[in-house]
Amino acid sequence: MEKIVQKEFELLFDRYPRLEVCRKDIKKAYELIVKIYDKNKKMLIAGNGGSAADSEHITGELMKRFKNTRPINKELADKLISIDKKRGERLIKNLEMPLRAVPLTSHIAITTAYMNDADATGVFAQQLLGYGDKGDVFLAISTSGNSENIINACVVAKALGIKIIGLTGEKESKLSETADICIRVPETETYKIQELHLPVYHALCLMLESKYFGENQ
Repeated sequence: MEKIVQKEFELLFDRYPRLEVCRKDIKKAYELIVKIYDKNKKMLIAGNGGSAADSEHITGELMKRFKNTRPINKELADKLISIDKKRGERLIKNLEMPLRAVPLTSHIAITTAYMNDADATGVFAQQLLGYGDKGDVFLAISTSGNSENIINACVVAKALGIKIIGLTGEKESKLSETADICIRVPETETYKIQELHLPVYHALCLMLESKYFGENQ
């Protein structure tokens, strides 16, 4: 782990000592996500209620700058200029390199159509089938670890060759059994679990940004 990444990693436990019990799994989750991004794959994210909001939040941190600037590469910049010099110059100034992430909670038309026409508990599974590719990673967020629509999506993820990272509470659950890696924060009450999920995923986003864009600080 690079020094700048290690710094963000250790800062998490300095600020939230209770999360020390999750250290190994957070590190494993980071390493798995790096593997998929190194292969130009993507992260798919889903959860319910507050965890749906977390899915959107995580996507926002990954798809644009969090702390570091993320200038586009020269090859893309040259193509933009060759297509339209004036607009290209503005795009080069404002575009930021993403870490690809797709929140499965955002697509209202397909979500409501599938829930109405087929099966509400299969809503994330259907989207994984449509958006997912072998080698992607599915970040499955469930405070109980037993949300039926999340577990159904995990079944599809496994069938497609998509790795699963679970983010849940401390109790053993179907998600902790199913996921390749499961970060079980040390709380059992829903809102308290959610309060610890945020620093975990913020740390992961900071670590990833530091790895890929840290030199641009």
